[in-house]
Parts: sequence; structure tokens; C-alpha cells
Amino acid sequence: MPDLIVRNLEPELIEALKQRAARNGKSAEMEHRTILREVLLAIKKRPLIEVLRTIPNVGSDADFERQQSTQQVPDVFV
Repeated sequence: MPDLIVRNLEPELIEALKQRAARNGKSAEMEHRTILREVLLAIKKRPLIEVLRTIPNVGSDADFERQQSTQQVPDVFV
């Protein structure tokens, strides 16, 4: 099986991984594999509608309507 080396991780990220691994009774390496598997394989299995439902409601369509400008564009930009 191929190896994966991840460099230049922030110390707090490594510490969080170690703590999560300890809570789950795993080594940091095994926990890292578990996280990668859960995240990367879960994306493939989730239906699009489920992903779309996780997007927060940020307003109505009217909030994003394009405003027509009445200003003239200077000749420099034409």
C-alpha cells in the first residue's frame, strides 16, 4: 500500500489529531487514515440533494438580483 507524507502541519493540528486519536483509542496514524477515509469516501456517496440541503439559507433570490447601472462607462474602458 502506498504511503502518504504530509508536511508543514501546524502544531495545533497535530495536537488535535493526537487528542482525537486518544479519545478513540487509536494511534494518530490510524486516526489520520480514518479521517481521510470518512471525508473522501463520504463525498462520493452523498447525493447532490443532500449536499445542497447543507447550504445555509442566505436570503431570497431578490437579494441577489443584478442592479442595472444608469452611469455611463468612460471611454477609457470601452
